[in-house]
Amino acid sequence: MQELVKKSEELSSDVAEAVKKLRIDSLEEELSLVQKQVNDPDLWQNREKALELTKKQSELESRIQPWRKLEHNLEELNELLAMNDLTLETELKSKYSLLNNEYSKLKLELLFGDIYDDHNAIVSIHAGAGGTDAQDWAQMLLRMYVRFGENQNWQIQTVDQSDGEEAGIKSATLEVNGRFAYGKLKGEHGVHRLVRLSPFNSDNLRQTSFAKVEVMPKIDSPSQLELDEKELKIDVYRSGGKGGQSVNTTDSAVRITHIPTGIVVAIQNERSQLQNKETAMTILRSKLAQLKLEQHAKDLRELKGPNEQAAWGNQIRSYVLHPYKQVKDLRSGYTTTDVETVLDGDLEELITAYLEQNIR
Repeated sequence: MQELVKKSEELSSDVAEAVKKLRIDSLEEELSLVQKQVNDPDLWQNREKALELTKKQSELESRIQPWRKLEHNLEELNELLAMNDLTLETELKSKYSLLNNEYSKLKLELLFGDIYDDHNAIVSIHAGAGGTDAQDWAQMLLRMYVRFGENQNWQIQTVDQSDGEEAGIKSATLEVNGRFAYGKLKGEHGVHRLVRLSPFNSDNLRQTSFAKVEVMPKIDSPSQLELDEKELKIDVYRSGGKGGQSVNTTDSAVRITHIPTGIVVAIQNERSQLQNKETAMTILRSKLAQLKLEQHAKDLRELKGPNEQAAWGNQIRSYVLHPYKQVKDLRSGYTTTDVETVLDGDLEELITAYLEQNIR
């Protein structure tokens, strides 16, 4: 029993330290202010603000409650242990084991300490060198991230997609909404390399393909990253994609160019020009926020345009299906031979290995 008491006290100490690092007290203060606004009877006169506040309330509660519940359950366990009732030892060991497992899951949040880690994410996938094989590879990655998001109970929406001529996709952009979406996906940013026997080659030769994945924190509010309108070039044009007659016969598509960096965002999925512009502006702000992080820039004017190509020498991870099976992350060194499971969306261990290596 004394060993169990010691373990429980150590767990309580670890939880208290985690609560401090995660600023749960500050989050509760923020939640209290949000709840006061939500309880305002006039709130729903401004539906957009009401939805934003209720969403914020839900997000804060989901971050606070699991930790407070764990603290409460540990207090109860410690009180029972203090009674030193040996007839309860088996039951209390089981309770401790459950609480320790819960802490093991929750403590992953300690890896999310960067400025945008709690944000939603914008994920863009671009086929690189490798022709049709690369376009097929880009679609495989798209499926992988959608599956991973589903496993996380995230909401995923396709913002834009350009299909390949023969197979796969040339590019696709996803909006990923969920708890710590950017924090978990940020390590996927970079070039991904695939080696396999090509299904598009009559001789069934080994083919190396590349695809570039961009992961950006979703910046919904203009106040989070202010843009100078004078530095934007906005073009509208006729949509050429699927979507019905009105899409194809109206100038609804929008292309926004950030002149200082040369970053271009083009959106044509929505029927409304205004909706396409709002989506394009969100993605542009997100791209610039990511670029600031990469280049350690304090000001947007310091930014240089991105130039990393999806080709040899730039990859962050390799996926080999032939002549052997292996996924290897070139930054953390994490390796697994279970390629099919990874491609089916099981990225937890890869992501955790990257995050743990990144904070050391």
